[in-house]
Amino acid sequence: MKKLIVMAALISMCSCGGSDQNPLLTEYGTPYGAPPFDKIKNEHYKPAFEEGIRQARAEVDAIVNNAEEPTFANTIEALERSGKLLNNVAGIFFNLTYAEVDDEMQQISMDVSPMLTEWSNDVSLNQKLFDRVKTVYDNRANLTLSTEQMRLLEKTYKGFARSGAALSEEDKVKYRAITKELSELSLKFDKNMLAATNAFTLHITDSAQLEGLPEFAISGAAVEAKERGLEGWVITLQYPSLSPFLTYSTNRELKEKIWRASSSKALGGEFDNTEIIKRIVELRYQLAQLLGYETYADYVLEERMAKNRNNVTELLTDLLEKSLPAARRDVEEIQEYAKSKGVDYELMPWDFSYWSEKYKTERYSIDDQMTKPYFKLENVEKGVFMLATKLYGLRFVENKEVPVYHKDVRVMEVYDGERLMGLLYVDYFPRAGKKSGAWMTLFRENSIDAQGNETRPLVSLVLNFTKPTENEPALLTFYEVTTLLHEFGHALHGLLAEGTYQSQVGTNVPRDFVELPSQLMENFAYEKEFLDMFAEHYQTGEKIPAELVTKIVAAKNFMSGYGSVRQISFGLADMAWHTRTSPIEVSVEEFEKTTTKDCQLLPSIKGTAMAPTFSHIFSGGYAAGYYGYKWSEVLDADAFTRFKEEGIFNQEVAKSFRENILSMGNRDDLMTLYVKFRGQEPSTEALLKRSGLVEK
Repeated sequence: MKKLIVMAALISMCSCGGSDQNPLLTEYGTPYGAPPFDKIKNEHYKPAFEEGIRQARAEVDAIVNNAEEPTFANTIEALERSGKLLNNVAGIFFNLTYAEVDDEMQQISMDVSPMLTEWSNDVSLNQKLFDRVKTVYDNRANLTLSTEQMRLLEKTYKGFARSGAALSEEDKVKYRAITKELSELSLKFDKNMLAATNAFTLHITDSAQLEGLPEFAISGAAVEAKERGLEGWVITLQYPSLSPFLTYSTNRELKEKIWRASSSKALGGEFDNTEIIKRIVELRYQLAQLLGYETYADYVLEERMAKNRNNVTELLTDLLEKSLPAARRDVEEIQEYAKSKGVDYELMPWDFSYWSEKYKTERYSIDDQMTKPYFKLENVEKGVFMLATKLYGLRFVENKEVPVYHKDVRVMEVYDGERLMGLLYVDYFPRAGKKSGAWMTLFRENSIDAQGNETRPLVSLVLNFTKPTENEPALLTFYEVTTLLHEFGHALHGLLAEGTYQSQVGTNVPRDFVELPSQLMENFAYEKEFLDMFAEHYQTGEKIPAELVTKIVAAKNFMSGYGSVRQISFGLADMAWHTRTSPIEVSVEEFEKTTTKDCQLLPSIKGTAMAPTFSHIFSGGYAAGYYGYKWSEVLDADAFTRFKEEGIFNQEVAKSFRENILSMGNRDDLMTLYVKFRGQEPSTEALLKRSGLVEK
């Protein structure tokens, strides 16, 4: 999930007259103060950033120059509530650099990034400001603060300490240089990755080369070609196009070609990310050393649930040990199956999706073509909303008056009774200016100002689902159904947020906890009670047959060992990059293959690597934190056990999950909150049982 931290209210920030006034600097005049996407132009961003920084600087100066003794109110709260305009502009702009970007916006991001890094450093390295914060912190035992206030105080003090406030003046100069360069490199990484993704297409004009592809994949490729003004069919490196081709095509030569293209994106060539990766890793190590940590992972993990490297290593090692035997059996089964069908060669990575899908179809009598007709996007969305209604009493009302940033985007008002909980933007389909993958983010977070006025969040779901065609609506694969549930779990975390301070609400929790609400929601996809609520054939209206649901559940753990090892390999690679204590002398490809060799299940292919497109850790905030998906899987499997034991729609269970997890954000110790919901600390047992890696 890519998430930007954004401050609260959208309010008038200055008076700008004339017809050419900047819409980012005036009252929006939109429903609920939503961003006026219909009025914002690229030319508006940089002046808005500049004005935002100017106002934020004035607000911080007022705190620093306050003649009164430092207090929680005039220092900690005042700092928390500063920078509204700047955070508002950043929340709009940087979200769009992922969802609807163009070359001009990418250049603007390169221009404003150093400005923002400099401003951030101006705050965190301001000695007088830190002195005021430290005065309040040192006196905390004598203050009458709520749990929420005390946590804000502690997090604010730690935030300064971890951002260089206690460094010498000489080291502060080094800190500024490092953070500035890191910010610029992350932007370059993303720019290269998007360009590399868009640079490759497989243009097919001979229909014989479509053999094996289901109709939805052929239609999608035809739409892609038509949009590009080409005859025939076009396959791209976007997941909804790439995945069906690798899964169903019988043309091994073309599959190898597109797999190699996908697996070598930004690895050398015009959009090379390899030197950027090495430099990012080196700079992060320098930053950690400067702040007194042995490695960058030590620096990051201090503020995570895992706490330290040993705990992460123990988790990943334990899960790898338990997953590898099953993973090797998975691969052997697919190889033997292919051999039984006349294959006389060792399966390569571009073969594996095809043969595993055929084996799954034969073994479980199920495939995406059988399930897709029951997963019309509109029906799945309705089902997901109904689930939120059953669990949390929410209702969703579309609002067509709220401006959107692209014609495909829709907006929902979300209510709990008569109380507006926030707006939900949904953006489902891939396009050239949109990053691949799926994520939830926010244009605005929940907060309460000094006068007690609450501002509710503006949440956005951004996905890349199979587009509708001329002949049929958007029909989702089962994987896409679980993806929507996953991201919607993040959305609930944002929409149901409660609390005074935006830095502590909603998804502002450690990375190894933030995936709990999202991954828990995926469990419902395997529950017949849930599927029966919405899954019906888009042509006949027939409810999804019970036997098909049984097959979905039976196939749930198909290749679970393989999938587990794959996910663990990502976590191990991440930790390897961020536990370095010396420069990387080998190539990025060699380093990656060496550090993940114990997870290698298929032949290693020269000239390929994941790292150059591993945006989670090199530009997306998951550095030394990708293990968090597995950590959160342990939590979500354990948490869903309570739903299974007491009823998946049980109101008391849902209420407890909402009150202790979704609504609490980071306002209390996270393990304490989890135990309040579950009644015990989690263990890996539930995850291993759910995955079929140990007997139930």
